[in-house]
Amino acid sequence: MLTDYHVHLRPDGPGSDAADFFTPENAAVYREHAEERGIAELGVSEHIYRFTAALDVWQHELWRGSAKDDIDAYCAFVREDTDLRLGIEADFIPGTEDRMADLLDARDWDYVIGSIHFLGDYALDMATYDIWDSKNSPEKVWGTYFTWLGEAAMSGLFDVLAHPDLVKHWGRTRPFPEDDLRNYYELAMEGIAASNITIEVSTAGLRKPVNEIYPAPGFLEMCIEAGNPIALSSDAHTPEHLGYGYQDALLYLADLGVTELATFDRRMRIMEPIG
Repeated sequence: MLTDYHVHLRPDGPGSDAADFFTPENAAVYREHAEERGIAELGVSEHIYRFTAALDVWQHELWRGSAKDDIDAYCAFVREDTDLRLGIEADFIPGTEDRMADLLDARDWDYVIGSIHFLGDYALDMATYDIWDSKNSPEKVWGTYFTWLGEAAMSGLFDVLAHPDLVKHWGRTRPFPEDDLRNYYELAMEGIAASNITIEVSTAGLRKPVNEIYPAPGFLEMCIEAGNPIALSSDAHTPEHLGYGYQDALLYLADLGVTELATFDRRMRIMEPIG
């Protein structure tokens, strides 16, 4: 069994209208590419901020400019017009947990992917709102990120933690803390271990400036030692990116002794052997 659950049916940014990409024909192209790459379990998890309902949760400038679509129409499309698993990528934003829970609990997801893209108004992986323009030290940025990651795990909102060291997105083009990075990973581990949340191994980092898989070996080892299940995804925004870098990822997982992947059905986790 190979999976790709962190998948977007359209690219980010303006001009990627739902009507052009949320179609049976586009979903069939994704399914075809997945089958060519041996991916049996395929799901779609659009960014929550692309939907108008998200503005009841948060009012960031990016969200206000991006929230154009109806979330229930998206759910109906995936359920009725495709054979994909129905997911959503939802941001963890401290202080909005109740509002996010109301939004998520009202829909029949197969899984919810939790991610942290923003620390306050600043983004970890977007140049427009770059956290490194905020004058915060790398120790402050990394410390806040991993503290919040542990809180996200414990929030009960999510089934999977996405690209769980996204803070490294820019690689060494941005400052790194001078001390051992494990000190920062540890900030998240109590929440991760206690929640037993699924940890995403994402090949998206191979397409980003950092040029490495998320998460780093030291962090993934901690999660595996804590007993957390593993999900495998590419964070594809085009069909061509489905299963990107999976050969590297499978070797990475094998080296760490991972033999099963998490799959999901109506938010129930089912472990399947890697195949």
